[in-house]
Amino acid sequence: MARIVVITGAGAGVGRATAVAFARAGYDVALVARGRDRLEAAAREVRAQGANTLVLPLDVADAAAVEAAADRIERELGPIDVWVNVAMVTIFAPVHDISADEFRRVTEVTYLGYVHGTLAALARMRPRDRGTIVQVGSALSYRAIPLQSAYCGAKFAIRGFTDALRSELLHDKSRIRLTMVQLPAVNTPQFDWARNRLPTKVQPVPPIFQPDAIAREIVRAAGRPTREVWLGVSAVKAIIGGMLVPGYADRLLATQGYSGQITSEARPKDQPDNLLEPPPGDPGARGRFTARAQSRCVSFDPAWLRGGALLGLLGALAGAFALGHVVGRERARPRRVPHPQHAPHRAVEQARSFGARPHTVARR
Repeated sequence: MARIVVITGAGAGVGRATAVAFARAGYDVALVARGRDRLEAAAREVRAQGANTLVLPLDVADAAAVEAAADRIERELGPIDVWVNVAMVTIFAPVHDISADEFRRVTEVTYLGYVHGTLAALARMRPRDRGTIVQVGSALSYRAIPLQSAYCGAKFAIRGFTDALRSELLHDKSRIRLTMVQLPAVNTPQFDWARNRLPTKVQPVPPIFQPDAIAREIVRAAGRPTREVWLGVSAVKAIIGGMLVPGYADRLLATQGYSGQITSEARPKDQPDNLLEPPPGDPGARGRFTARAQSRCVSFDPAWLRGGALLGLLGALAGAFALGHVVGRERARPRRVPHPQHAPHRAVEQARSFGARPHTVARR
């Protein structure tokens, strides 16, 4: 008998790729997202792998709808073995351009959507004392970046909620397994349908990875869940670099956090967004950055980073950050060298102008 997995945000992006990856691994898959048409397309891809599937169009911000969906899944597919929370929304804008209602909406979907999914999973797994919950997180749950404050705040909240729940499960000697997978930048459609108040189109901060590569690691994490998994060297650098030199990371992101997300393409003024309703069409799992995206992604278990290994990695990352800062300043230095007191202010002002000289391919 096939095992049963539930995936929220399964209509596109990482969620959709993860649904196909679980089907390929022999699971039957329950697909949860708002857009029925995209879910039906995802279901066809899942069935092509020989798996059974169930389509459940709903908004994860609606706790009652999530609970009702879990009941239906257990009736029609069977007992839930794995629950994967992926659904999210974001806004690209500085804090002062985001309304309180928009902050609330991002929080309801991206944070409370995970809470609702986790509660529904626990209600069915606790009586059986078995099951796995996977929270799909981000390096941004450790190191926030400018222009995505609402999303970063929600990801931090997910990590805090997950850590608290983990301790409770340990206290209860529960056999329910809980893991969080922290992602790097991924080539998904969200960058074309997220609400965007910037004058240009946006991009993930390179290096960028294909959602298929991320999905394989999520399936692997569900099969042997550890406390956390960090995907990609860039995520490890962001997480540990933020821990080690937070002030330097603040200053670095005051420039590169802008230039790394802003492109040279103007944003269409009539571009629909997915904050309140799913936009039309079915983009699939991948976004428009396929030519630049990597198809393989290394994974790190932070539990490995202990003692000398941790100290060695911290030292190496500190050196890499320092070297990158020096090299970056040397490359950016014009022939007429400005007074060093003025250079950082010029860089920050340039970033605040929303990319007067945006990067088509930016580096971390």
